Amino acid sequence: MYRLILYYLVGLLAVAVALCLFHILPYNPLSLIISTLFLLIICAVSNFIFSRVFDAPTNLESVYISALILALIISPIASYQDIMLFIWAGLLTVASKYILAIKMKHVFNPVAIAVVLTSIGFNGSASWWVGTATLTPFVLIGGLLIVRKIKKEDLVLNFLVTSLAISLLFTFFSGGSLIKAAYGVVFNSSLMFLAFAMLTEPLTTPPSNRMQIGYGVLVGFLSVPQIHFMGMYLTPELALCIGNIFTYLVSPKYKLILSLKDKKQYGTDTFDFHFSLLQKIAFSPGQYMEWTLPNTRADSRGNRRYLTIASSPTEDDLHLGVKFYPKGSSFKQELSSLETNGIIVGGQLAGDFTLPTNHEEKCVFISGGIGITPFRSMIKYLIDTKDKRSIVLFYANRVASEITYSEIFEQARNELGIKTVYTLTDQSSVPSGWPGKIGRIDAQMIEQEVPDYRERKYYISGPHTMVTGYQKTLKDMGIADRQIKVDFFPGFA
Repeated sequence: MYRLILYYLVGLLAVAVALCLFHILPYNPLSLIISTLFLLIICAVSNFIFSRVFDAPTNLESVYISALILALIISPIASYQDIMLFIWAGLLTVASKYILAIKMKHVFNPVAIAVVLTSIGFNGSASWWVGTATLTPFVLIGGLLIVRKIKKEDLVLNFLVTSLAISLLFTFFSGGSLIKAAYGVVFNSSLMFLAFAMLTEPLTTPPSNRMQIGYGVLVGFLSVPQIHFMGMYLTPELALCIGNIFTYLVSPKYKLILSLKDKKQYGTDTFDFHFSLLQKIAFSPGQYMEWTLPNTRADSRGNRRYLTIASSPTEDDLHLGVKFYPKGSSFKQELSSLETNGIIVGGQLAGDFTLPTNHEEKCVFISGGIGITPFRSMIKYLIDTKDKRSIVLFYANRVASEITYSEIFEQARNELGIKTVYTLTDQSSVPSGWPGKIGRIDAQMIEQEVPDYRERKYYISGPHTMVTGYQKTLKDMGIADRQIKVDFFPGFA
């Protein structure tokens, strides 16, 4: 996700420079380029200093993203006073990541809080010049691609609808033109850029979809230009910071620095990484976290990934199940070579792919390959809490050696009666005496193994194409959308 945002911001600045060259935007193109480079240098140097002082892992992608956002919302340098504003904005943006953090977790969006502080202490604020009619189409096209990739449609839609609807209500009651007001909100305001580039920032976004909707509504309401409290009108950055406080209150309050205890190989390319925990962490079985390898020489996909926690919150240590591919990313290459006591940093716990709150609800789990990790977490939790539920697990792998965590599922069968149906999709490699199924999981297999299949809730986890394929299979079987839950986290594809 971060690399995609980086490309998006670079693209917007490139378009802006071109529009300046043709005098469509009222800025000197050279001044815009110099301002952007100046912010990149200020943020990079500040980050280097703060990371050394706090002895903290760092991520340059995040630094560059912050600098480019600042370049798009603060007007280009035109005077000495502007230079000072840029210095303080860059410095405060980076400082907030280290100082305004609790247990190494951000409280505020770094750019938003920096601009709030500069407006209060240095009488300089963001103009949000990116929010113009000429740039909005580019903001919108790129932003929609990002939102689709990271599956934050509900968050952004609720933010935009709330802000637009309340703005139009104010206009209606004041007797203004609704068409002009709608055009102004969409094409001549900060709304679109705020939604796509800043509202969706993972570290200051609530962990669940329901809370994200509430977050979007809250920030959308506060972003309406007519909203004011005791004569004080809210700026977009202040609205976002208030929303960040809501996020902090409803989100886990920690970041983890874990050392590798050992790793176990399953098949030729699947590993279980076993990390030591100094203390247990609170999470729901099936959730994921963002993981960073701080010293990775990152390729175009960056040094962060979202991986499901394979362990149960009842366990003393933490497990991650990872599948490796030939010519994998720099992150995967670094992770595969991680030795005992090697460090990985975890943050941004999130996810709604969790057990139903109704213990009587009957479920079917469908997994392919390393998509088994959330089910390992859930089933281990049920074993440890002695929580008997009616569950059938379908687990597909190419060959038998790729089957992972089978000891957990065997224990669940003996102690809880949870049924696991194994199937191998490579028919040419089925071992002699194989007791399971052969072929992909289809409607016939489900109907045969689960007679009451229409009454159950379905959880699907695995590669994106597999998940969408099984969604279609279930819908063709008459299973309603409300009965289907799929595993997704940013960067899953």
